[in-house]
Amino acid sequence: MFGFVAWHLPGAARGIAHCCPPARMSGGTHRHPRVPPMQFLPKRFTALALVTLLAACAPSAPDEATTLPSVHVHTLQPEDAALHVVLPGRAVAAQQAEVRPQVDGIVARRLFEEGSQVRAGQPLYQLDDITLRAGRDEAKARLNHAYATCGAAREEARRLAQLADSQLVSLQDKDRSAAAYQRAEADIQMAMASLQTAKVALDHARIAAPISGRIGRSNVTEGALVTSHQSEALTTVRSLDPMYVDLSQSAAEWLQLSRDIADGRLTDNRQLPVAIQLEDGSRLQQSGTLQFSDVSVDPATGTYALRVRVANPDGVLLPGMYVSASLGAGVRREALLVPMQAVSRDATGRTHVMVVDGEGTVANRAVQLGRALGERWLVEDGLQAGERVVVQGQHKLQPGSRIAPVEWSAATAGTTDAASTAQEG
Repeated sequence: MFGFVAWHLPGAARGIAHCCPPARMSGGTHRHPRVPPMQFLPKRFTALALVTLLAACAPSAPDEATTLPSVHVHTLQPEDAALHVVLPGRAVAAQQAEVRPQVDGIVARRLFEEGSQVRAGQPLYQLDDITLRAGRDEAKARLNHAYATCGAAREEARRLAQLADSQLVSLQDKDRSAAAYQRAEADIQMAMASLQTAKVALDHARIAAPISGRIGRSNVTEGALVTSHQSEALTTVRSLDPMYVDLSQSAAEWLQLSRDIADGRLTDNRQLPVAIQLEDGSRLQQSGTLQFSDVSVDPATGTYALRVRVANPDGVLLPGMYVSASLGAGVRREALLVPMQAVSRDATGRTHVMVVDGEGTVANRAVQLGRALGERWLVEDGLQAGERVVVQGQHKLQPGSRIAPVEWSAATAGTTDAASTAQEG
């Protein structure tokens, strides 16, 4: 009979029935207690038992605060934002000199190592100077001849002057001798100039570096004939420290920047150090300074030129290298900056952020963004100081849902991102 009752009771009731111990009879035998069949039990007793068992099995309702998902948010605070503009440019040597011969001759020796550092006045080439030495010696002989001729003319003029005073010779002879003496003195001056020219030509046979710097490859070899009027340079010397970086900026950008500074929307910071980024993406250790901006605009491109001077002690910058420079473009006072990971775009390309109110309710809001400043966007419109934006997990949220906001900081962003990635994986 007990088994019959347990079979017709719900699961929990059957458990209770099975737990009831059987009654012991005399003689050591067991018998089950007499339990009335299910159909003979009162209906009120059956309903009450079922309600009690279901209430015991139903889970308790959790607290609403413990079920809200924790989401990282960032509170917008006004700050001064230094704006910069990145401009492309080329590295240019501060000094560059093409070495050309000033006399005709055959290259006898090359006196430098290609690619080495040379100083101003250091010999680079030695030309065959046999003919030039002969010219110098000839100029010396002409000068000596002029001196001898001048001495004889001086004595002749002195004697004739004395005889003319005694009226022993005519005045015409006296004047002729004086003129001969003056011509002899002029011949000395001419001979001295010729000698100086010959010496200069001989000195030019040894071609020296016009400036200090790094010398390039040689365009001629020993035995080559060079002339004083040739168009091809023998080699080129470039001064690599400091270096110039020539940039170009749109005239429209310059006008907008000048207008914003004049209207007070921006504070001028164009005299700040200029950061140089190399072609491989690395940053040059030394910062540059803005030297000048051109006074005219290129009509073909609508840009004007700027020049930045930067130290190059390690020789990292080379002439012709493509670089980019970050120049100051004003300071925005009381600016709002939003992390890039907080911004999403819809199908039309418009930017949105998820904003959290004081009760933790999420709302989608369209915003207007300006330029990128590092890993943050400059907010132009759509957000106010003190508002909170969701920075992580916003793609899992729906407008109107409630969250438990947790303040986010850039210092812990890397750790949070790694944890989020691990959870998603």
